[in-house]
Amino acid sequence: MHDHAPAAGGIRSAGHRRLLTISLCLTATIMVVQVIGAILTGSLALLADAAHMFTDASALLIALIAAAVAARPADDRRTFGYQRAEVFGALINAVILIALAGWVGVEAIGRLIDPGEVEVAGGLMLVVAAVGLIANAISMWLLSRAQRTSINVRGAYLEVMGDLIGSAMVIVAAIVIVTTGWMPADAIASMFIAVMIIPRAISLLREVFSVLAESAPKGTAVGEIRTHLLGYEGVVGVHDVHVWQLTRGAPVFTAHVTVAPEMFADGRSAALLNEMQSCLAEHFDVEHSTFQIEPAEQSDCEPHHA
Repeated sequence: MHDHAPAAGGIRSAGHRRLLTISLCLTATIMVVQVIGAILTGSLALLADAAHMFTDASALLIALIAAAVAARPADDRRTFGYQRAEVFGALINAVILIALAGWVGVEAIGRLIDPGEVEVAGGLMLVVAAVGLIANAISMWLLSRAQRTSINVRGAYLEVMGDLIGSAMVIVAAIVIVTTGWMPADAIASMFIAVMIIPRAISLLREVFSVLAESAPKGTAVGEIRTHLLGYEGVVGVHDVHVWQLTRGAPVFTAHVTVAPEMFADGRSAALLNEMQSCLAEHFDVEHSTFQIEPAEQSDCEPHHA
């Protein structure tokens, strides 16, 4: 269940596509700055962070396209609309993250094994990394509210978080290089970036697979919903309960509800249906629910499932 308090105003309350567009512009700008900085300083960590920025810029673009596609209305062929496009966008983001982590890790190990005559300009590296940190913090702040309700925006949010952590690692490495002259700090920071990416990518993949497998949304208490429905007057059984989600924040619920015969005789079945649908929408955040109401004698003749 979620909080139903109205969202505060401000730029963070803007539409998902606008927020993704702003974050894309910030990310692309800082990426260019970091690429130039990496060339000028010779820093692998800064280059790795720039590569991460490039990947994130691509991922944000994918997320933006997916959000636009998901906003298309339903039709006779895709009766639920295009909301699943967000899930596929998140899947692409997760795969990109894993590939990026592998590349950064291999490059870092190679530099540690054979550092050669590497000289890193720590001062400039520090300035560029600090600019990246500030930009990533702004992007995270912009996306922090929207990522709670959109798996697609969450994918972008996690990638920006990875960038922020990467920038922090680069700053630490730059400080070490400036104060001690120890150049391997640059490669070690690159390895930290790779290690920090993997868990977030796996977490996103698990959420994507959960949606595609049509598992019950995390935090949805199916047993509690069933018990709640059984508490209505005239309801004697609830079976064939199914809960899944089209994308994050878009759960779907179906169930067969067995009612006492007098509910049909008195014409109260329609009112009961409205009450149950309103209950799921208001208390369990399930806007799309479908109930099959059936008399007890009919239900007794049919096989029951979970």
